[in-house]
Amino acid sequence: MKGSRKRALLMSDLAKMAGVSKSTVSRALAGSDLVNKETRALIQKLAAEHNYRINTNARNFFLQNSLTIAVLLPSANKGDWRISDPFFLELLGGIAEAVNEKGHQLLLAKTHPQTGNWIEDFINAHTTDGVILIGQGSQHQKINEIAEHFKGLSVWGAEVDDGQHYATVGSDNELGGYKATRHLIDQGRRHIVFLGYTTLPEVSLRHAGYQRALLEVGLPIDKQLERPARHSRSAGYASTKKLIEAGVTFDAIFAVSDLFAMAAITALQEEGIRVPEDVAVVGYDDVAISAFYNPPLTSIRQDRTEGGRLLVDNLLAAIDGETPPCRVLDTELIVRKSSGG
Repeated sequence: MKGSRKRALLMSDLAKMAGVSKSTVSRALAGSDLVNKETRALIQKLAAEHNYRINTNARNFFLQNSLTIAVLLPSANKGDWRISDPFFLELLGGIAEAVNEKGHQLLLAKTHPQTGNWIEDFINAHTTDGVILIGQGSQHQKINEIAEHFKGLSVWGAEVDDGQHYATVGSDNELGGYKATRHLIDQGRRHIVFLGYTTLPEVSLRHAGYQRALLEVGLPIDKQLERPARHSRSAGYASTKKLIEAGVTFDAIFAVSDLFAMAAITALQEEGIRVPEDVAVVGYDDVAISAFYNPPLTSIRQDRTEGGRLLVDNLLAAIDGETPPCRVLDTELIVRKSSGG
């Protein structure tokens, strides 16, 4: 009877040892300059130590310089982000432009995270060199666990804590929230609603800016005016309707996205409440349609083109074995008719 044979080392095994993607291993073993010298040397050393045999066909495939970059939209709930959302499409445009300029390929997908390995499951099912995640949602802990051993990752979102193992690109959310609220205060508004789900990292920071602006001028933090709503137009609409039905006194709304703001305006107008005469409204993102809404929407602008470029830069640096920094983009208040400005 023959003795059991030890399983041959797979490329995925080598990738896990080195803390990189399978395609990075292939390029390193092929001597590609796309992988920096230190990472290339480490992978080649591990391959030699474990007698890893290179598959010639796989090596020849990865000799090409073009990378495949996946853009993933993680959504734990069906009501969350949609691929058709204007903000996502405009950010995707910035990413696509940067990827194209560098001669790489783009793969777009939406996923509903279920396990701690959901990114790896996606990568194993597709030929991809790295992943750009749009939004952390409620998935920070899962993303952080995966990022400890999978380095080809770049995330649009907010830096959460010192123990974060992945780099984010995003706007200065706290300052953006402050600017929006301070603008409403300067318009004479004193009962300002915060419309958004504060457990999400980016929204939490916008909420902090909202509270800072209120406290700065001596206005109270009124929990009745803080209205949770997940990231969908229907949620923003429903939350505003409930606010009106509850009989709460308010004269302004700061919504954490333009879609929320537009949904809120619709709900207000259906109840005969005038915008901005009775209630001023400010959104966040400054998507293209904001300028053409009725009334035109005051919003906090995020630079999606620059954000897309930095997401790609961070990802390519991570694939190359570097540790990219978290990047924070400036925000700009764009004043239009909805706030009475």
